[in-house]
Amino acid sequence: MCGIWAVFGSDENVSAQCNAVHKITHRGPDAFRIENIHHFQNCCLGFHRLSIVDDLRGMQPLRLYTYPHTYLIYNGEIYNHKTLAKEFDMTLSTEVDGEPMIHLYQTHGPVAMAEKLDGVFAFCILDTANRKVILGRDTFGVRPLFRFCTKEGFLAVCSEAKGLFGLSHSENDEDLRIEPFPPGHVEVYDIDSQGRAFLRESVCFNKTGQIPKYQLAVPPESYATDVKKNVAMLLEKAVEKRLMSDRRVGCLLSGGLDSSLVAALVVKLSKKLGITYPIQTFAIGMEGSTDLKAAKKVATHLGTEHHEILMTPEEGIKAIDDTIRHLESYDITTVRASVGMYLLSKYVQEKTDTVVVMSGEGADEVAQGYIYFHNAPSAQAAHEESVRLMEDLYMYDVLRGDRSTAAWGLEIRVPFLDHQFTSYYLSLDSELRQPKDGVEKHLIRSSFDETGLLPSEILWRPKEAFSDGIASLTKSWFEIIQDVCKEKISQKELDSASSVYPHNPPHTKEALYFRKLFEQHYPGKAYWIPYYWLPAWTKTDEPSARTLKHYKQ
Repeated sequence: MCGIWAVFGSDENVSAQCNAVHKITHRGPDAFRIENIHHFQNCCLGFHRLSIVDDLRGMQPLRLYTYPHTYLIYNGEIYNHKTLAKEFDMTLSTEVDGEPMIHLYQTHGPVAMAEKLDGVFAFCILDTANRKVILGRDTFGVRPLFRFCTKEGFLAVCSEAKGLFGLSHSENDEDLRIEPFPPGHVEVYDIDSQGRAFLRESVCFNKTGQIPKYQLAVPPESYATDVKKNVAMLLEKAVEKRLMSDRRVGCLLSGGLDSSLVAALVVKLSKKLGITYPIQTFAIGMEGSTDLKAAKKVATHLGTEHHEILMTPEEGIKAIDDTIRHLESYDITTVRASVGMYLLSKYVQEKTDTVVVMSGEGADEVAQGYIYFHNAPSAQAAHEESVRLMEDLYMYDVLRGDRSTAAWGLEIRVPFLDHQFTSYYLSLDSELRQPKDGVEKHLIRSSFDETGLLPSEILWRPKEAFSDGIASLTKSWFEIIQDVCKEKISQKELDSASSVYPHNPPHTKEALYFRKLFEQHYPGKAYWIPYYWLPAWTKTDEPSARTLKHYKQ
């Protein structure tokens, strides 16, 4: 996890503008560099580093003696960097996983380079020889990137939107259209003689469900005829490649299927790879939390060094404002689920030496894990909803995972969003991927049923959202929040909310409370999310699964 920042074509004091880079210091607490490019006095690159690989030579902007006119700043992990170096006969000068990006850009161009990367990334390349800027982001937007550009040629880029505030040439930041960079895209900008950047082309290099041959960790000819064996094999490979780290790796563990499977595979593979430290697992919840009980069962079964964090309702309520500031979102489900993850990450950073954390994000979208999938009218409709969720992940669950952990200088890794795993899974018959016998993610569960990785009661534990599982069954987390919001928001305010906030108008006091906090930090930027996350095929304004009929049964 790192933070990148850049401006191009500024006609203001670049040094003064560079202060904005410090708004993302939390993403890279280990080192910081800002560089004014001597070829372009009105351009600047900034980088906050979280050191994971090659502590000695991994500082950015990264430049090579071979290509001295190419500057690279990126936030991400390229899991196939050694394979690429071997296949394309690269002479590497560092152990940095991003170095092959420079070689590939120079020999194959920006789009072909991005297509060959197996990993998660958000990057900015400055090519001073050819006067170009190239931006790119991974398929699912696991690593964040924002940018804005003006018709006058001013381009600004940052890992988080907050680092772009204060850079506007307008007196009112509300007039500035800061946009999330689209996942799976590469943009090329031409730089004129004044250092101003103008968009030349925008290319989608990878779509959900597609996988270039360079990202095949397992060649198709080695697949088994048994679908379940392939599912288990590909998920294990996805976890294995994500153990690439010079820093300690741990697991966020809710006790649900997704995080438990990932933790079990991490423990199994750590022995195979010779990792000598005990794997730490981390769980958070309130008194009576169903997640805490389940996580303890998993940790005991796996023999991990388990950390159980007990949070109070008061701590959760107090953390909402800071959580929204880091999230840059007011989505109800996202905020609810992020508070626990934010506080858990705080504990990990303050109390342990774990820096890289594995998590189960993406599994519900890929494998139709949400309870509302039981209501899908057809297998095809369920497939289309799954793809839609995956394409929007960067605005919801992936955003939650990144910001909640990055707020405390941690790097999150999400094996369920591995390209080879997701493309194979989506290629399977749509009926095979639907809930079966009243159980969601039946295929995933049955793929590991006889492996002994997890206790049966965990492997087949019904789905429970993280924002629900951190609280007891007697009073859910969303009910605790709503009780507080009844005191903070008047009925009069709620009645006028639609006219005050016409985009995504809040319909509940909780939604209005979140929106007001968001607007205090990011006025006029409600367009960052197009809609509130809600279950499909269900007539409800309440996203909690605990209100759904299937959950109650």
